[in-house]
Amino acid sequence: MENSQTQQFEFKAEMKQLLHLIIHSLYTHPEIFIRELISNGSDALNKLRFHKLTDSNILSPDLPLSIHIRIDKDAATFSLEDSGIGMTKDELVANIGTIASSGTVSFLEQLKQTPNMDLGQLIGHFGVGFYSVFMVTDEVMIETRHYATDSQGYKWVSRGEDSFTIEEIEREQRGTTISFKLKDEFKQFAEEYAVRNAINKFSNFVDFPIYINDVEVNRVSAIWHKKKEDITDEELNEFYKFISNDYQNPLEHLVLNIEGNINFKAILFIPTTAPTALFRDVSEKSLQLYVNRVFIQDDAKELLPDYLRFVKGVVDCEDLPLNVSREFTQNSPLMQKIKSILVSKILQWLEDIATKSNELYLQIYKNFSSLLKTGINSDYANTSKVTELLRFETSKTNANECVSLKEYSLRMKGDQKDIYYIFGAARELLSNNPNLEYFKKNEIEVLFLTDPVDVFCIPYIHEYDGKHIVSIDKADIQIDEKNADNTINSDSNNTSIISIFKDILGDKVEDVIISKRLVTSPVTLVVGKSGMDPQMEKVMTLLNKDFQASKRILEINPTHPLLQNLERIAKENPKDERLSNAVYQLFESAMLIEGQIKDPNEFVQRMVFFMTDATK
Repeated sequence: MENSQTQQFEFKAEMKQLLHLIIHSLYTHPEIFIRELISNGSDALNKLRFHKLTDSNILSPDLPLSIHIRIDKDAATFSLEDSGIGMTKDELVANIGTIASSGTVSFLEQLKQTPNMDLGQLIGHFGVGFYSVFMVTDEVMIETRHYATDSQGYKWVSRGEDSFTIEEIEREQRGTTISFKLKDEFKQFAEEYAVRNAINKFSNFVDFPIYINDVEVNRVSAIWHKKKEDITDEELNEFYKFISNDYQNPLEHLVLNIEGNINFKAILFIPTTAPTALFRDVSEKSLQLYVNRVFIQDDAKELLPDYLRFVKGVVDCEDLPLNVSREFTQNSPLMQKIKSILVSKILQWLEDIATKSNELYLQIYKNFSSLLKTGINSDYANTSKVTELLRFETSKTNANECVSLKEYSLRMKGDQKDIYYIFGAARELLSNNPNLEYFKKNEIEVLFLTDPVDVFCIPYIHEYDGKHIVSIDKADIQIDEKNADNTINSDSNNTSIISIFKDILGDKVEDVIISKRLVTSPVTLVVGKSGMDPQMEKVMTLLNKDFQASKRILEINPTHPLLQNLERIAKENPKDERLSNAVYQLFESAMLIEGQIKDPNEFVQRMVFFMTDATK
């Protein structure tokens, strides 16, 4: 019979789906649950240690900060207790009962996409670690009491199916105890050797003593206080996994020991893969902040600008006060100095990697360049350094081969004065863009910008090494006329064909001019002097449905057979239906290449008209 103070709660549908997945799936590494429970306990202890700096309302303030694991081989029972921050009833419902984390959705989606994935490896990475206990037990009990002196104890119980219960209990000390009986196939985790192995593998760097049946088992000091030469790669890899919840080794690491006007130590890492939502994943944590080995913040956003937040690690400063608050870190000149040093060191670190191993750097760049590029127009003090780190595919590189602006500049043709680029959705589309024809014919290299972020970043560079960086989609681009196929002249033919297009298109275009950049295509659209790049206009249209795109300038190639045919038709019969249809079709074909065609139905109807006429 239910206690009068016991309440039953239903799991949400998403929660049921997750629990079913955990309970009924096979795991390569079932000991993951030990890592996750210790990690949660460590978080609770860190939070309490921080509160003790500023809050006097602490239950049992002298109680040591520690994690106690108690196992019984004969009874096959396992419990883990921390003396940390504890939970209120509302926190039990929110944190344990319903999964508020947006990471759950990502976790489930990734599992759907990759059904044979090692779930045990991923479970911590998506913030659903506690529930890993349900793969080794049928029922879990949590007993907890919040750290406030006037708090109440609570017990949470669930079999991981449809519901859970919460009831008030008598509990003297703060913190949380998680206990359960192991399933028969996982009884080895009631043996001391198995638990020790899991701790050595995953949790040796926890900054609190861990006890198994009252015997301390972790004695590793803060790794960042060791001498650089005394830290092994294995230690660095395991430490990275511990602080990041990543299951892969990092690509690179950097150990810093800064002494002078400001003193701090740091270990920084670059992950092997980027998160699924590089810009949107607010749960992604960057740097942890310590003061003299005392944990202060698990995501010190003030230590790095957004464009470098893919870097993970730990910073431990000797000069900050222990009672540092969030407001202090946001406004502290000392934090700004640390940030400035870190940014400088990281940018130099990336430059060094690029110099030593182009292959490794391109792997890093592929993962994080979309974020890195935003430093161009957000960190003006370091714009030039970020610019040196950029890499581009070009009209002369193979797919996935990239060059820096410095490399591009060094191999420019002797008479080339500008650096050229073109925006587009994919390399294949850019390679066949009509605006590229002049540059291909004259072997002038053009940067291919296919990352949507490029629209917001590259135009802000303006110039490099004294050379202007210009879009080949612009009408006023400087082209050497002696190398162009179609030079401007005033003969009757050119005047006539221009008039034909202007009369038919009217105000649909800003102007019609003879092209100097076309070689094989009949027409192309270019941007006027004050107009935006087509890709930028697409973005503006998405941001503002009332945004009005600028009219384009239509460039025509009078030497093309199609245009010569149109001119002949115009002389024979200016009202010939084929004439206006052909001009509109050419115009909309150019719009189609830009991805800006407004009425594909009319375009298709005209195409059918011409095909019907051609097949009479």
